[in-house]
Amino acid sequence: MAYKWPEKDPDEQTDFSVDWSRFLGDNNISSALFSVEDTDGSFVPVETATTVDGLQFIATTVSGNVATARFGQGTNHKRYKVVCRITTTQGLTFERTVILPIRER
Repeated sequence: MAYKWPEKDPDEQTDFSVDWSRFLGDNNISSALFSVEDTDGSFVPVETATTVDGLQFIATTVSGNVATARFGQGTNHKRYKVVCRITTTQGLTFERTVILPIRER
């Protein structure tokens, strides 16, 4: 099952988060990696200033049990699949797929 973020305008640069609190208990995030599905259906790990199929990845931040990605650009009327993969301080790994719809406002 994929989660869904609110629509993003292609001209916006904005943050989208995944809150892992309910899964982690007293565990904490030690690292977060975001990947974006490309036109071939492969998930491409993104780093600062990476663009995949028109969607620009700007940065990742981690605060407590929340992993956040900042995105810019994107193709109007496209729904991007974004994977957030975290590793915890106890060495556990969790992954969630989130849909990011792009819609000109």
